[in-house]
Amino acid sequence: MNCCRRIACRDFTSGLVAFSRVKPPTHSRCRSHAAAAAAKPATGSDTGEKPRLRAIDLARKVQQEKSKPQAEEPPLSGQQKRVMELKRFSLQLQHVHPNVLAKHLHRGVLYQDKDVVVINKPYGVPVRDDSGATSIASVLPVLSKMMDGVKVKSETQLFPCLKLEKETTGVFMLARSEKIVEHILDLNRNNQVERKYWVITVGVPVPSEGVIDIPIIEREVTGSRPHYKMALSPVFRMNDAGDGMTKVRAHRQAQPAMTKYRVLDSSSGCSLVELQPFTGVKHQMRVHMALALTCPVLGDHKYSDWNKLAPQKLPERVLDKLGLEQRKIRQLSPESSSFFNFHDF
Repeated sequence: MNCCRRIACRDFTSGLVAFSRVKPPTHSRCRSHAAAAAAKPATGSDTGEKPRLRAIDLARKVQQEKSKPQAEEPPLSGQQKRVMELKRFSLQLQHVHPNVLAKHLHRGVLYQDKDVVVINKPYGVPVRDDSGATSIASVLPVLSKMMDGVKVKSETQLFPCLKLEKETTGVFMLARSEKIVEHILDLNRNNQVERKYWVITVGVPVPSEGVIDIPIIEREVTGSRPHYKMALSPVFRMNDAGDGMTKVRAHRQAQPAMTKYRVLDSSSGCSLVELQPFTGVKHQMRVHMALALTCPVLGDHKYSDWNKLAPQKLPERVLDKLGLEQRKIRQLSPESSSFFNFHDF
């Protein structure tokens, strides 16, 4: 290797530039300088600074991290696998072509006559969706043709009657005319339509059956994370002596709410409860179970603790039955808990 270097010298008075070659040092001298440079500590070592990591060192560190044995996740229980499969199927139904959803609803017809059609509403599929997403209402024309026969020319239509929330699953009624819809709504307003829900609660209600007749109002929960919740607004309170009840004036914004409940079974600190709402206040059944009976619905993180928004705290025996850890309980919701078979508790 030619170690000669060219040095430029400028004469600032004349503007001329002269070049001259400098004789390179001997090889032994070059080697001694290289060894001294290698032995010299890295820049910044005297000041306590961390030496800069080379790319090759970084690559080796990444490889070492990858080669470390990772802790294996515990195998999923039968309940967890079933819940995951049903959730995955529900998510697929929310994004399928309208004809596919109509076929699925057609297979889930439970009853039909000349006035009404009763179907099994899937979990996660909205009844109506103003954003234009696939909903039950949007596929009813297709479902109507499937039921009458595609080749049969028919003017029959289907109309949703009593609505269900997106996350609720169960029996859903459709009417074949707007006149039937109005008739069913009138029956519902006069409490002549029975609607029953089955929920799993944390805790066993006492007494085992009864009627909760406590108005509900929306209130603000103050704290580090202010938020709003539906709350009880009772019209009775304990008197000063503590031996009786005194009626108080109802709040103007409180809405009458009445729920009938009955414990069907209980095990491991949980209960299978049948609920029958006589009114339709927002979150009525969840509020009555959590705040009136102190038996919140399994997976109801909103009303399990009034003062904060946090994952529901479950007893160890319930976690063992579900095959879940407390840190993963956020994945459980009131609707997904309906996927569990209560006899597994």
